[in-house]
Amino acid sequence: MVQSVAVSDNRFYATGKRKSSIARVWLKVGSGSIVVNGKKYNEYFKRPVLQLSIEKPFNIVSKINGYDVNCTVKGGGLTGQAGAVSLGISKALFALDGTLRKSLKKEKLLTRDSRKVERKKYGQPKARKRFQFFIKKL
Repeated sequence: MVQSVAVSDNRFYATGKRKSSIARVWLKVGSGSIVVNGKKYNEYFKRPVLQLSIEKPFNIVSKINGYDVNCTVKGGGLTGQAGAVSLGISKALFALDGTLRKSLKKEKLLTRDSRKVERKKYGQPKARKRFQFFIKKL
């Protein structure tokens, strides 16, 4: 279930999460500016792949210049943050217009990616790596 909140002044709020990153996204009808933590998104996310990830929800619904996005994101690395922002934008678009659900769902933009880093286990060098087991010959 996608949970979003309609805020006053025709603004819509949604939260996106990915790995250990959390993005709070506010969406409103406007000129198409995307601001992440007080910077333009192409200054915050320098890699083109991350920029495409953020633009993808707008490209799917064909309204790249129709909405202003203001979001704050914290935790994790840049890839996780870009995924969190993308999910937040998708959820806010769905809250704004319920008819977009089918196209966003088809591209898997409304699904939270629940994969996280597996913890390191006691007595082992890493999460899955094991120390080599030697059999002594007599």
